[in-house]
Amino acid sequence: KIFAEYSTTAAQVLMTKATVMNDKSRRNAQNTFNELLNLGAVPIVNENDTVSTYEIKQVQTFGDNDRLSAIVTSIIDADLLILLSDIDGLYTDDPNSNPDARFINQVDVILNMGKSTSGSGVGTGGMATKLKAAGIAVSSGADMVIANGNDIDNIAKIMSGADVGTLFVSCKDENFDLVKFIG
Repeated sequence: KIFAEYSTTAAQVLMTKATVMNDKSRRNAQNTFNELLNLGAVPIVNENDTVSTYEIKQVQTFGDNDRLSAIVTSIIDADLLILLSDIDGLYTDDPNSNPDARFINQVDVILNMGKSTSGSGVGTGGMATKLKAAGIAVSSGADMVIANGNDIDNIAKIMSGADVGTLFVSCKDENFDLVKFIG
């Protein structure tokens, strides 16, 4: 309804890990995304929870939307992934518990860092899942930004090139294999 108010078409896309792990299904998903984008539709992507319940016994699920969004970024060969959070970006430590934590404007190399809990009460995985997403995004050739979602102007600011959030600089790995990475 909200998209219609802006004369924009939205399309729901439900994915499972099996979609990504199977070459034919992954290509079909890529073709679907490309066609939706060509039509000017905004794909709204989520994990297909009804099928994923079965997959829990068979194959591990995505587990979080950060990683799922990075996987979609890789599948569609996007240039940029923006993850919105309840925090301004990446810090050297949790700024809620460490007043000496310093904000990090740019990350050129992904390191093993980040808390695995979320302080928002609604998210899962905290900064650790965002860093895993960053590993997928930058290795597949996309920049990624973590920014505060409480400021609705942040997306427009990022798209106009403003210094908002933490930028993870693309470092395309020619040997990057999405299936092996998430397998």
